[in-house]
Amino acid sequence: MSSAPKAFLEGGPDDLPERVVTITPPGVELKIPFKGGYEHFKKTSRHQDTAEGRLPVYEWWERTEIAE
Repeated sequence: MSSAPKAFLEGGPDDLPERVVTITPPGVELKIPFKGGYEHFKKTSRHQDTAEGRLPVYEWWERTEIAE
C-alpha cells in the first residue's frame, strides 16, 4: 500500500472513474482532469471509511473547461 496521502471524492460526475485519489500536492483543493475539463473538489472537515482506510472527504464544487 502506498504511503502517499489520499482523499475520497464526493459529488461531481457519476461516471468519474475513481473516488479515491492521491492528493498531489496536499492542499485545500483538488483539480481532477476529466472529459476535456477539470472537476474541482474542496476539502471538508469530514472523513470517509474506505478500503484504503479513513480518508478526508473532498466535495465537488465546480467544473472548468480546458481552453482549446
